[in-house]
Amino acid sequence: MIRLGILGAGARGSDAYGRWALEHPDRAAVAAVADPVAHRRDRLGDRAGVPAAHRYRHWRDLVADAAATGLDAFVIALPDRLHVPAALAAAEHGLPILLEKPAATTEEDLERLAAAARNLDAHIWVGHVMRYQPFWRTIRRLADSGAIGRLVTIRIEENIGFWHYAHSYVRGNWRSLAASSPMVLAKTCHDLDVIRWFAGEPPATVSSSGSLAYFRPEHAPAGAPSHCLDGCPAADACPFYAPRYYAEALAGTDGWPVALLGDDPTPAGRLEALRHGPYGRCVFHCDNDVVDHQQTVAEFPGGLTAVLSTSAFTGQNTRTVRLTGTAGEIAGNLRTGGLEIDLFSPAASLPDLPEARPGRSYTREPMGHRVFEVHAGPVTATGEPDHRGHSGGDDALVDAFVTALEQGRSERAAPDLEASLDSHRMAFAAERSRLAGTTVHWGRT
Repeated sequence: MIRLGILGAGARGSDAYGRWALEHPDRAAVAAVADPVAHRRDRLGDRAGVPAAHRYRHWRDLVADAAATGLDAFVIALPDRLHVPAALAAAEHGLPILLEKPAATTEEDLERLAAAARNLDAHIWVGHVMRYQPFWRTIRRLADSGAIGRLVTIRIEENIGFWHYAHSYVRGNWRSLAASSPMVLAKTCHDLDVIRWFAGEPPATVSSSGSLAYFRPEHAPAGAPSHCLDGCPAADACPFYAPRYYAEALAGTDGWPVALLGDDPTPAGRLEALRHGPYGRCVFHCDNDVVDHQQTVAEFPGGLTAVLSTSAFTGQNTRTVRLTGTAGEIAGNLRTGGLEIDLFSPAASLPDLPEARPGRSYTREPMGHRVFEVHAGPVTATGEPDHRGHSGGDDALVDAFVTALEQGRSERAAPDLEASLDSHRMAFAAERSRLAGTTVHWGRT
């Protein structure tokens, strides 16, 4: 039985990491929990049967008591700015750490964490859940098999649904550089990690462009108040009108993102929260300063180029991807789980894909190359794509972490920390490039 100490009982600490332990009581247990908000701390504590003495208001107290509570590992799911201080303190105890992304919010803190991990031989798993999704694992298997030949280009589109962007990056916790981090880090370090994972090496150069183009005061409709419920004259036409989203479209949802409004999920409670709280603010009258669209290009020493495009202005809330190689290409949509593999080399063949379900195959005329369609990812009881828990990534990550601890091999099973942190270095390089209008050469400040 692996005993976990969970630092931070918000959505990630409780509903992802803590939930897995509750659903696998034969393999893991939440032995201690820390959160400054009593109802969050007690919600997870009550569900997990954590003794009152092992429920902490401050994460430092939990870390200090790690030996006394018999912990086997730490799970750090605190606010972003606390990730490095908590990880540094936890690493001193010599226990494995599952660290929610982003691992750090500044370049200085990132390198402090990397140096401490090297000096202490710390075993840190960064919460890059995309590596564990069947969708991306299937693509990686295809690329590694040589089915599409030598990998030449990667293109990922991170479509942040208009409502998701407004919730998290205009009204929410990741709206401000000072309070969180650049959007390219906070949102797309997952994508940059996948690019780095596929490339197998750090990039040679990174360049990026983007801006905060729309969610600004000068774009507010005439007469728009500070809060949507204060009588906005543009309510019927505005796609970001908060009550339409939180009170109507999500009327049957009590979890994320509604849970962030407050403790009362009733219709009246939601409206009261929107009337006075941050999630009811006009998107043009917030204190946000992170970009609402950004494009990043990375070039790797071996010749591979990768493009990451991110936008708030889309009805989609998913990722799409296309990899091209010298013998074929792969195109996919995470929302549907669908992959199309186009093998234009006569010698190319499709490998075994254990995490995928076969679809149709056909010959594309007039050149006669073969096309295969497969579906990768969890499905519901009715056979529809199941997007809960990052499309299976959350559960697979925690399962891999606990399995490594059970087998006493965390140091061998943990992903290469330096490679994981390269995604963050790529994000910081992208932000420096965007601000300076220059190409950043890897390893140079």
